[in-house]
Amino acid sequence: MEGSYVDKGRFTLPGETGMEEVIADLVEKWGVDAVRDSDGTNLSQDILDMGLQIYSTLCLVREDNEWAKQHPQYRQQIYLMSAPVIVTSKVKTIDIMADYFAEQFIPNTDVDIKKYWQVVNRTTGEVLPSECWSYAEGIVTLEQAVQFHKYTVSFLAYQKWEPVSMYNHITNDWDEEHRLPLDIRYPEAQEHVLKVLEDWLKKHPKTDIVRFTTFFYNFDLIFNKEGKEKQVNWFGYLSCVSPLALEQFEQAYGYRLTAEDFVDEGRYNTPFKNPTQRYMDWMDFNQKFITGYAKQCVDRVHDFGKKAIMFFGDHWAGTEPYGKYFPEIGLDAVVGAAGDGVTTRMIADIPIKDTEARFYPYFFPDVFFEGGDPVGESMPIWIKCRRALMRKPVGRMGYGGYLSLAHQFPDFIDHVTEIATQFKGIHANAEGTQPFKAPFKVAVLNTWGSLRSWQTHQVAHSLWNQRCYSYIGALESLAGLPFDIEFISFDDIRLSGIDPSIGVIINAGDVHTSWSGGDQWSDPQVVATVREWVEQGGGFIGIGDPSAYEHQGVLFQLADILGVQKEIGFTASINKPKVTPVQGHFITEDLEGEINYGEGMTMIYQAEAGAEILDVHQGSCNLAVNSFGRGRGVYIAGLPYSVQNTRLLSRAIFWAAHQEKQLYSWFSVNPNVECHAYPETGRYCAVNNTAEIQKTTILMDNAVIQKIELRGMESVWLDMIM
Repeated sequence: MEGSYVDKGRFTLPGETGMEEVIADLVEKWGVDAVRDSDGTNLSQDILDMGLQIYSTLCLVREDNEWAKQHPQYRQQIYLMSAPVIVTSKVKTIDIMADYFAEQFIPNTDVDIKKYWQVVNRTTGEVLPSECWSYAEGIVTLEQAVQFHKYTVSFLAYQKWEPVSMYNHITNDWDEEHRLPLDIRYPEAQEHVLKVLEDWLKKHPKTDIVRFTTFFYNFDLIFNKEGKEKQVNWFGYLSCVSPLALEQFEQAYGYRLTAEDFVDEGRYNTPFKNPTQRYMDWMDFNQKFITGYAKQCVDRVHDFGKKAIMFFGDHWAGTEPYGKYFPEIGLDAVVGAAGDGVTTRMIADIPIKDTEARFYPYFFPDVFFEGGDPVGESMPIWIKCRRALMRKPVGRMGYGGYLSLAHQFPDFIDHVTEIATQFKGIHANAEGTQPFKAPFKVAVLNTWGSLRSWQTHQVAHSLWNQRCYSYIGALESLAGLPFDIEFISFDDIRLSGIDPSIGVIINAGDVHTSWSGGDQWSDPQVVATVREWVEQGGGFIGIGDPSAYEHQGVLFQLADILGVQKEIGFTASINKPKVTPVQGHFITEDLEGEINYGEGMTMIYQAEAGAEILDVHQGSCNLAVNSFGRGRGVYIAGLPYSVQNTRLLSRAIFWAAHQEKQLYSWFSVNPNVECHAYPETGRYCAVNNTAEIQKTTILMDNAVIQKIELRGMESVWLDMIM
């Protein structure tokens, strides 16, 4: 790619002092039109004078460390649960910090600990009366405890080290003082932070765009005693807690939250479980306050004639981009890290004026080291992100980290030149129009609904997880398929039924989780509404444990639609039919070899006589289809992302919707190549989703319109000739 240049625009580059000549070169090679600082870097005057848009990163709650040290009572706090201890005749004490990083937390003993802390008998679930325990120097002593019962202490702690700053210290070998996070719930801290912002704006006249990282309260990031990540919840609200917040909550909602509402038996309100109403109230309470204060900050930025954007990550608790209060902030754009197609769509679909993606890998030393392979890291990520961009492009692209590291890898520089060319080509050829899509919507049904659009099955941003990949693969496939995707909740069904524009509903997840729905499926209104909708012609696709909740003698509540049921041991004495897989079904028509179901399921058996079992492994049904009235059901045991599984899901959706012929509109015979058409511009794009040469034939309404050969990862725009 030496000597290649791309059009200038839509590219934000992480800059740093000392890299002026490199930046000038990348302005030409990558078409950079904006430069930004990063945590730990600064932009020299020469960079500021290059005529580029200037992004400046700002995290208000850790900006003034001196003031934070002088006012330790305004540090952010958190509820933690000690490691459980079994009481014996010799063990009646609990070291509450034994499992936590002493540099991150310190117990808050400034409050009445008997009011704000709780000791819980985890064998019975009972809270130990406050007079039955005492505390001194990090140790809780149990005065009255039952032998061989398990006990924990839920305690309020100050945060001594802001977790993102701490992460960067550990990952990037920083060596500076620990940053303290301020709690803007306190009026004194609010007033000071606004003053800090105003002073900062006065000192940065060259800044065009203020990038808030993000705003005030970080997602749950808890480190263990060795300084390693212990608990990560990208959706957490633990850091929003304080005695003042608890008092204000009680005034607003009429009841008081306890320590147990936060530690939640040690699960800390993971989004994988159905939330309690108390936790939903806590989220709503914080969202209203945080978005209101964020608006004050954004208004100050606008007063100085600058744009305000938010980084979707880090301190985003309370500023949920799909939340009902988010539009009130008045941001000009949202920028987020895109590590795959799912997170790319998560950013692109935010209802806001502009969006920007920071593609992986970040220019960090964990990837950009001697002997590292950043191109190899980037290629599979870009393939996934590009699929999503073809369906819904973000407005801008960029990277994060340290340019001084990336600059040492010329092959990576050339690789990004190609990425920038393809990214800008999407905008140039699509011209802001919508791609061709099926004439019906696909809805993903779970407890959270639209609030968690493109955010299901994630422990932390883009990180692989053994319990998640078999489900998030379905979302990864959907991110680049020709469908309008909507995320709906069980409450949506209760309140409004099922929108007639929806042709297929997907329900995916493990039993008991919020993603499959858990006890939501015991609601007769929900079950009856879905059944009626399918009976009248709707399509229902279940992955893993769909509609699963042990109720009235069965686990899958919609087994009559799916055609299969799961044996969990209660009905082992009932004979199950042995099945022979059906050959030649539409869904499996062009699949080759064995299907990868990931973790998959076991003990899935045929429950409806009319169901067709398409794949069986060791007696368990992995893939099945069934008719229910005028509608159809599909069961899949798991669906990690792959080219073949994407084709499988696409076929399953069109079949479930009774729209088989629509599959062949802008259809690539070779599943390794996808076709995205833009009818309003008269152009379509053939995209090779592999690193190898691929040949394919493009069909429209089953008629051949183009035969093409593509290099590895190549995308080619063609004129429609019909």
